Amino acid sequence: MQTAYFAGGCFWCVEAVFQRIDGVLEVTSGYCNGTSINPTYQEICTGTTGHAEVVKIAFDETLVSFNELLAVFFATHDATTLNQQGNDKGTQYRSAVFYIDANQQLQVESFIKTLNGVVTEVSKLDTFYPAEDYHQNYYNNHSNQPYCQALIAPKLAKYFNE
Repeated sequence: MQTAYFAGGCFWCVEAVFQRIDGVLEVTSGYCNGTSINPTYQEICTGTTGHAEVVKIAFDETLVSFNELLAVFFATHDATTLNQQGNDKGTQYRSAVFYIDANQQLQVESFIKTLNGVVTEVSKLDTFYPAEDYHQNYYNNHSNQPYCQALIAPKLAKYFNE
């Protein structure tokens, strides 16, 4: 089993996408690479802690490769707008890949070279903090919620033909 850490705006959207990928075993929403220890959602929302909303993806590399996950990541969010995804604005919503080793770093950097206008941050993972329980499995538990209907459902329909 391997892990990947992707930030592509609101973690609810990113989580919903990766939960639908064959070979992904678990997706955990959380925060990483900021200045405070054990941050809360309320602290993250201020945009002053330096953390990114991120998903930790546990995957079976015999079923899906890190490079395949990168392809999904870049196909399902806007990697060309700095610190913003749709109406979500702030450094906590930045596009970022937090690598765990030199191999992941090289794969991310190589993948990004094939793209145009990408402002995705590529940084070594420092610390990951799981988000509060109510953020986990959010779309699956709240798919009728207006935010989910307006932003997540169309993304899933476009990418997965749901």
